[in-house]
Amino acid sequence: MNGVGGVVVPADTMAPEALVQYVQRLEELGYDSVWIPDMFGREIYVTCAHLLANTSTIRVASGIAHVYGRDAIASAQAARTLAELSGGRFIHGLGISHPPAAELRGLTWEPPIAKMRDHLVAMTAQMRGGLLHTPAEPPPVPVYVAAHGPQMLRLAAELADGANTYMQPPEHTAEARRVLGPDKALNVVLPCVLSTDPHTARSAARRALSIYLSLPAYQRLWAANGFDATDWAGRGSDRLVDAFVAWGDVDALGERIAAHIDAGARQVLLGATNPDRSDPGPPWDLLEALAPG
Repeated sequence: MNGVGGVVVPADTMAPEALVQYVQRLEELGYDSVWIPDMFGREIYVTCAHLLANTSTIRVASGIAHVYGRDAIASAQAARTLAELSGGRFIHGLGISHPPAAELRGLTWEPPIAKMRDHLVAMTAQMRGGLLHTPAEPPPVPVYVAAHGPQMLRLAAELADGANTYMQPPEHTAEARRVLGPDKALNVVLPCVLSTDPHTARSAARRALSIYLSLPAYQRLWAANGFDATDWAGRGSDRLVDAFVAWGDVDALGERIAAHIDAGARQVLLGATNPDRSDPGPPWDLLEALAPG
């Protein structure tokens, strides 16, 4: 489908062979990229390396590697290595994450903008002639910053190739494009469910939303969009679910994708959720219907 670029892949929930087969099938369907979250399962750069080694054309992204997980030199070293070994198919997604990511490592949570700026500046210095070296200069690595607020978006415009936003309405996409300017990439991650049954679709959407409902950063973003504590209480209101997770038939999902593209997104990355709780596999009907080809 026009406007769709890649898929966010729940790598930590899949067995190694199933994960590779999943990404290989996405490659066959014509998806440009897969994005691997940085949670508390597999190490993100190692996982990206495994997927790059088992594919041919699809690009593999850290989506998103958080900056409390490793320092700037380690980030730059991983990016250079993956770019070199894959012939330039690695994408470097970076984000600040949330306070627990720092606290669980015994680190102190720092002001987000300053922390990300320091990381990007130090990483870029290493990528452009610091201590790191390879036998030959590796291909360039695009860097995208997970950003929602205007300050982080401005930082992405200044020091990165663009920004990724997650679970936001088209109105936010339009504002993000305004802040980024016309030349930077804007990738919008859109959680989506292919189901026209409201109960089934919203149940699946709530599974996608559940880990974010208690996070202050997301609550502030939702509040800025006119929601309040009653919307993120419990399992989340229908109003919140409907605003931030696309569900319905293929045409309805296509309309939500088109709305983000019209608002200024360069591409939409699918967060595809299977509405059938009894089936742990990917929702191939959705992924096939929305494939770029």
